[in-house]
Amino acid sequence: MQFEVLAKCHTTRARVSKMRLAHGVTMLPTFMPVATQAAIKGLTPQQVEALGVNLILNNTYHLNLRPGIQVLKEAGGAHKFQGWNHNLLTDSGGFQLVSLSKFTKITEEGALFASPFDGKPTMLTPEESISIQHAIGADIVMQLDDVVSSLTVGPRVEEAMWRTIRWLDRCIEFHQKSGRDDVQNLFAIVQGGLDPELRDKCLDEMIARRDRVAGYAIGGLSGGEEKDIFWRVIKQCADKLPEDRPRYSMGIGFAEDLLVCVALGVDMADCVFPTRTARFGVALTPTGPLNLRLSKHAADMRPIEEGCPCPTCASGTARAILHHNATLETATAHAITQHNLVFQARIMGGARDAIINGTFPDYLKNFFANYFGDAGYPEWCVNALRSVGVDLLEGRSDVKVISGDGAKWEYSDAA
Repeated sequence: MQFEVLAKCHTTRARVSKMRLAHGVTMLPTFMPVATQAAIKGLTPQQVEALGVNLILNNTYHLNLRPGIQVLKEAGGAHKFQGWNHNLLTDSGGFQLVSLSKFTKITEEGALFASPFDGKPTMLTPEESISIQHAIGADIVMQLDDVVSSLTVGPRVEEAMWRTIRWLDRCIEFHQKSGRDDVQNLFAIVQGGLDPELRDKCLDEMIARRDRVAGYAIGGLSGGEEKDIFWRVIKQCADKLPEDRPRYSMGIGFAEDLLVCVALGVDMADCVFPTRTARFGVALTPTGPLNLRLSKHAADMRPIEEGCPCPTCASGTARAILHHNATLETATAHAITQHNLVFQARIMGGARDAIINGTFPDYLKNFFANYFGDAGYPEWCVNALRSVGVDLLEGRSDVKVISGDGAKWEYSDAA
């Protein structure tokens, strides 16, 4: 990996970087769409490439179960298997320790899974996780971490944090002995729950290993914790992680979350949100999510967003036809998925341009004004951005501030 910081915001911690991997250059900050089963649901690799995406995420746990490592080896790796010619990141399988916890038993050796498909037991060790990711051929591979829900409290959080550190050492040793560390780049994952003291301990241990890892991820969040705690953990980690390594916040997908994380110093993020919400008929726009299932769109001949360059909007596809077939026809899910991925890319691309041009604080203020409008700004966003010198309320005495996560949704035809 070649990683170079090209520009920094004069106010916040945001930065623009160039990350060169084996399959090309990815500009940061960026959002990574999730191709869990080696496919972005509903889109071909050629369609994804045409949207301007050049870094996606595959799931190690699922690809190990199906199609299996032997098939991937015979195909020449996951790039060839899925017809993807650009950069690829694989998670380690650690997240499944939480999402499939009823099938999992954690030991110091690794995680013992019962397959959700046939019940067959599988032991995923740190070494096996890296071996699987080697076979997949990902450009960025993640260490296996001991993941607990972000809402977990008590001794299990510290136990998981220290085990994550020990497992990192095992991942590093296996990765370096394999001779793959010159083409595949290992990222460490910072754990420690919502406890600032544990996060600091984990950060110190991870940073001590900086010469043996290519980058860092912030893990263990986006599990239902309060947003006012979420951003403080992100800031604590981003402030302390090395300047010369990319920083990846795992499981972040809402537009406001992405921009706050970028302002706090995060370079990369991933989430199923834009593709999953598309399948429920929700399009993402600069003025907030658009629930196309609502009857108010039944005769609306406008595109999702005027001026959007995505294939759906550029072709003039009307909201009316998307409403007519939302959640019923797969073609509609595909159309909204394309739009939503372009929306995420435009948000991050706009952030990069603004950082380079020295206008990122104004970019943030304009985004929040358009996105939340009269609904009110989420208090946690206001607090988070104030911590890096941006006051969303400056000169805006008319704006409401709302507590909670502040997510903006259209729930019914009355909305």
